[in-house]
Amino acid sequence: MEIRAYPYDYLRLGQRILGDAVDFAVNTVGIDLSEFERMFLNSKVVIQFQNGNCKYIAGVTGCELFRYIAEENGFELSDIDDVMYVDKSREYWCGWALAFYQWHSAMTFAEILKKITLGEILDLYPKYHEVDIMRFVEHIDTYMVEDMKATRLKRLRKYYQLSQSQLSRKSGVPLRQIQLFEQRKRDINKTQAETLYNLSQALNCEMEDLLEG
Repeated sequence: MEIRAYPYDYLRLGQRILGDAVDFAVNTVGIDLSEFERMFLNSKVVIQFQNGNCKYIAGVTGCELFRYIAEENGFELSDIDDVMYVDKSREYWCGWALAFYQWHSAMTFAEILKKITLGEILDLYPKYHEVDIMRFVEHIDTYMVEDMKATRLKRLRKYYQLSQSQLSRKSGVPLRQIQLFEQRKRDINKTQAETLYNLSQALNCEMEDLLEG
């Protein structure tokens, strides 16, 4: 049984607050969803929220939550009014669903978003926004298991939201070689240092991060 950071009684509030924060950031402030994700993970808010700090999961509005995130990232919001809509957007559902999964799984937001981005969660909206939230949880659980089977190269590529073709162009490593590495048909541990270096530079990581244990 998972030990969760805060009781179920606070969960619905936390879901609404994070949902409103994403909605406000994207649809009122005009922040790209991937930029919101970066700002969120770069802020102390993410730690306080997942640890169940009452101020962040129940004591602020979604707009206020994003203002804290923005302030920590040096983003100025003084000329933008707080706006929350009755009709909830796809972006609201994205934050709402993420908050539930984080609470349910007891994983950190960083652990979750390293394996599935907010953009990928948003893509699930048409299929899962009108069904029991546990259907969404089951899907993400399956996604997590499949991701753990993936090579480190594939996980890092997906984290940076690059297709295999995009990574090939960015790194100069042939597409077929990347495909073979990800299919485990070629051992990345035995490849040339230059290839590892080029991939690591393209993925903003150390060469060792690409090696399989």
